[in-house]
Parts: sequence; C-alpha cells; structure tokens
Amino acid sequence: MTNQPVEVAIAILYQDNKYLMQLRDNIPTIAAAGCWGLFGGHIEPGETPKIAVKREVQEEIGYDLPEFTEFGYYPDQKVIRHVFQAPLLVDLNQLVLNEGWDMGLLTAEDIRSGGCYSAIAGEVRPLGPMHQTIMLDFINKREWGMGSGN
Repeated sequence: MTNQPVEVAIAILYQDNKYLMQLRDNIPTIAAAGCWGLFGGHIEPGETPKIAVKREVQEEIGYDLPEFTEFGYYPDQKVIRHVFQAPLLVDLNQLVLNEGWDMGLLTAEDIRSGGCYSAIAGEVRPLGPMHQTIMLDFINKREWGMGSGN
C-alpha cells in the first residue's frame, strides 16, 4: 500500500485587507486542532480542485464563491494543497459556520504575529503553521501589488 498524499482545496477569502479564517475544532485527532486555518477540505474522487473548493466553502460557511482564481500549490509529503483566492462579498453575519469552532476576519498583523483572539475560545489561538505560511505569501504578494485579484 502506498502512502499517497491527500489532496485538499482551500480558499483565501479577503475583505477590506482582512482575511476570513476558521478556528478549527479543538479535537486532538484532527490536523491543526484548535488553530486558525483556511476554509476548504478534501478533494473527493472525480472532483477537480476548483469544484472541491466551491463545495467545501459552501458546506462550511454557506458562501457561494464568486469568481475566484488559483493562488498557489503547496505540496508536502502528507498533503497537496490547492489554494484559491476570492473576495468575500458579504458581511460576516451573513455566513453560517457549519464546521469549526469559530471564524473571524484576521488582519495581516494577526497573521504575522501567529495568533488571534477568539471570543468563543476566550483566548488567543495560534495559526496553523502551514496556513500561516500560505497567508504570509499571499499578504506579501498583495503588498507588492502582484496578486490582489482585483
């Protein structure tokens, strides 16, 4: 049996220089438990990454992705991450969190510092290391004017 990496599709959703992130459930058996991460998930058999990211975002927060573009590809030995970017065109209160512990609009400063306060958790929770890496790449490209998508 081969240990093929799992493929996932995740979305960077941005609004007014803030970034929508999910505080993952604090369950020790899941990856990045209790950490801030991006919305998205596993690519199902027969799905393309683009179809998967639309499905996952709809399932997790009830948001129909508007036009979106590919941002990057982040493979490692365990996971291949297909990362997409899209504007968040609704207020946070119009989203329904169906998966995860909390969600919030994080600033670039939150992401650089590696943590953000969650009112639901009642404390500052860390960003998942890979999600922080992806977000720092995205923020740096936006600040240099090379990948805003707008």
